[in-house]
Amino acid sequence: MSYCREFGKDKVIFATKEDHAVPSKVTLSPPEKQPGLILPNGDINWNCPCLGGMATGPCGVQFRDAFSCFHYSKTEPKGSDCLEKFKAMQTCMQKYPTVYNKELADDDDDMSSMVEAEQSAAAPGSSKVEKHHKKSASNKE
Repeated sequence: MSYCREFGKDKVIFATKEDHAVPSKVTLSPPEKQPGLILPNGDINWNCPCLGGMATGPCGVQFRDAFSCFHYSKTEPKGSDCLEKFKAMQTCMQKYPTVYNKELADDDDDMSSMVEAEQSAAAPGSSKVEKHHKKSASNKE
């Protein structure tokens, strides 16, 4: 039979083999629903584990600025007004290759191509589909 002893503020329960042979009668309440990335009021949940600590790392300020800009952006395409903030975040992350993905150090070309793609998408009559067709047509000649 089990018994309890108290040691100051602590309570120690000694259980026997027989106590463990019987299924537990304890019922747990269902877990509380955890908020996701976006809180019910529309704000960003900076404590969301889905962010993987990005909001609190060495470039947390730049990450929060860029992510907030994107989240609240009203421009089309969404976030196109946030390129400078994302560039600042990337520049910061390149200073910490051991903390952030080491491939970021080589992403200057990717950032340039992203900026070009954003600019060309904003220009009338210069969609990727049209450019692809123009390339295909010139390759056939």
